[in-house]
Amino acid sequence: MQILNFTKMHGLGNDFMVVDATAQVFDPAKAPIAAWADRHTGIGFDQLLLVERPAAADADFRYRIFNADGSEVEQCGNGARCFARFVHDKGLSDKPVLQVETAKGRIVLKLAADGGVTVDMGRPRFAAAEIPFLPAAGEAQDALSYRLPLADGPAVFSCVNMGNPHAVLMVENVETAPVADWGARLERHERFPERVNVGFMQVVDQSHIRLRVFERGVGETLACGTGACAAAVAGIRLGVLRREAAVRVSLPGGDLQIEWADNGHVLMTGPAETVFEGTVTY
Repeated sequence: MQILNFTKMHGLGNDFMVVDATAQVFDPAKAPIAAWADRHTGIGFDQLLLVERPAAADADFRYRIFNADGSEVEQCGNGARCFARFVHDKGLSDKPVLQVETAKGRIVLKLAADGGVTVDMGRPRFAAAEIPFLPAAGEAQDALSYRLPLADGPAVFSCVNMGNPHAVLMVENVETAPVADWGARLERHERFPERVNVGFMQVVDQSHIRLRVFERGVGETLACGTGACAAAVAGIRLGVLRREAAVRVSLPGGDLQIEWADNGHVLMTGPAETVFEGTVTY
């Protein structure tokens, strides 16, 4: 049996179990992550975040993410903000800007004096092979939108990879959008070989959207940072949002500010909060 120290954190209600693997031994392959994630009989969280030592000498940390079902995924924007706040609060680094390795490349985390965190999520990708998504015969490899027939009507969506795959649908009202139904069906559709996160976006005006996200391996969450980035970028490409100023993304858990900078990088700014400290034996 092993005792594991952890911190429970959240970013706009998207909640995490954060584990420092630089100071203790932790093998996620042997950990009952799905049991810990259970909100009735476990700790309760959307993802487990792992802080590791980096492989590259010029990086500060390595960042790994595990969904509530135990599957490892490439990226999590809200988690990245909590990651930055965690390493700062635990005294693991006093740098205001962190270079962090992920499964899909490096991201840059910047801590603000007010406790917020800005994450440079890098450049979005749109080619179908990079989502990955399998277009129908005759469909372009980097189309602005795709159509996918479902039993109760066609789903029209944009594809964006923000370090993880996203399908973004425009809806008239996020309150009545079929998030649970269509989200579950699209997440595991055969034309998304690695599954997909599904966002339902309502445009309020050219600099403000409302968004709900059905996350791959989790279900609907109160907030999704990469989903907010994907939705803002998709809206700009479709011409319904302006690129000249930050886009306010209103999620069930609160607001994020998303900027698609001139250098092509997407910047996400929002809060990160600690809930409690704990230990678990496994």
